[in-house]
Amino acid sequence: MTPDQFRSTLLRAESEEDAHAIAQLSGVDHHDTVVVLGSGLSGALDGWGEPRARFPLSEIPGVLEPRADGHLDEVRSYHRGDHDVLVALGRTHLYEGVAPSHVTTFVRAAVAAGAGTAVLCNANGCLRDWQLGDVMAVEDHLNFSGHSPFDGTVFLDTTGVWDPELTEALAGVCQRRGVYAILRGPEYQTRAETRWLATTGADCVGMSTVMEALTLHALGVRVCGMSVVSDLSFASAPTDPAVVLEAAARAGETVRRGVETVLALP
Repeated sequence: MTPDQFRSTLLRAESEEDAHAIAQLSGVDHHDTVVVLGSGLSGALDGWGEPRARFPLSEIPGVLEPRADGHLDEVRSYHRGDHDVLVALGRTHLYEGVAPSHVTTFVRAAVAAGAGTAVLCNANGCLRDWQLGDVMAVEDHLNFSGHSPFDGTVFLDTTGVWDPELTEALAGVCQRRGVYAILRGPEYQTRAETRWLATTGADCVGMSTVMEALTLHALGVRVCGMSVVSDLSFASAPTDPAVVLEAAARAGETVRRGVETVLALP
């Protein structure tokens, strides 16, 4: 399929209705960039000042209110330079017991609203000898979730999901670059699973982002991502969700500079 064929398959009438709702709620007819902020990152773009508009994510028809800690039910609209940027401060996850179509409703709406570039952010469990708060530019992913955002004969070439130019730009800002693996969750992986994951080529593991990235790529959107090291998977202490959020929040400055770097590209 071509991006146009994917659009006709994936952007149904509901997505157009959602785009209309975004325009009404934000007062902006078209947003060219979409940013999704993950766990603990809701304040990463606060340095941009007051947004042009803000409204609940769940006011977009079909978009569920985020339920995970560190995710807010809020969308912001910013005008930055020549860009109109739609920023979600939370997302829905597969582990909430919903279909992948619910996980990707917001990004499909953003594409229908005009987005041609996407920056997807998350928090991760690190499989390498890195530091809490490091930010990894996502070069590629491993889908161990057992799910796809597509049904039927939607055969997508995934070799270019993560845009090389955008990723290279982010790598100049982030402390790390590497491969992100998704598990469904909500439980964290066992020690045996951690050892296995480290042999697969994954550098970090989490429970989000991949369904969105695949959908956006299918729709012809340039996709890049940043993943914050918020848990050291080989550490001897149990994972503390509060520590996950604190580490992600400390990385907010890097995430902000990363988003700004993408916006500055021609």
